[in-house]
Amino acid sequence: MTDVHELEKRLSAALDRIANGLSAVPAAGAGLGDPEELERIRELLETERNANAQLEQRVLAIKEKQEKLVASMEAEVNRLRSEVERNEAAVQKMKRVNQRLRENNRALREANRKGVADPDLINNSMVAELDALRVSRESDRAELDMILTELKPLVEGGANA
Repeated sequence: MTDVHELEKRLSAALDRIANGLSAVPAAGAGLGDPEELERIRELLETERNANAQLEQRVLAIKEKQEKLVASMEAEVNRLRSEVERNEAAVQKMKRVNQRLRENNRALREANRKGVADPDLINNSMVAELDALRVSRESDRAELDMILTELKPLVEGGANA
């Protein structure tokens, strides 16, 4: 993009120098130049000016397209960041619940080995297991939501095609 912009500047400067040179030609020596040659040079200059204007339009169109693409990509990055943060929170919660479940299971094994049935340990174990199942379900749901979000544009695009 910067190469096109640089070429545009150089072309514009060259055209300005040519125009200045041509405007000085009739004043310096009115009888020295061939009128047909001068007219041909002016036509070439006008052609170059038109080409320059078209290049400027193309550069603007490319710049607008690039800005839209960058804005779209930034929005996508922000969306993905928020999803990663949500998923990270879910993973941390799952780790805490699973750690609690492992601790309760270890305590149950100890009580079983000693032959002591502790209803509170069993209850805590069941609660931890239910929490683990809930967190697992939430994690699965978050993953499904992410998949649905990714599929939505494809489905809508297919309906528009």
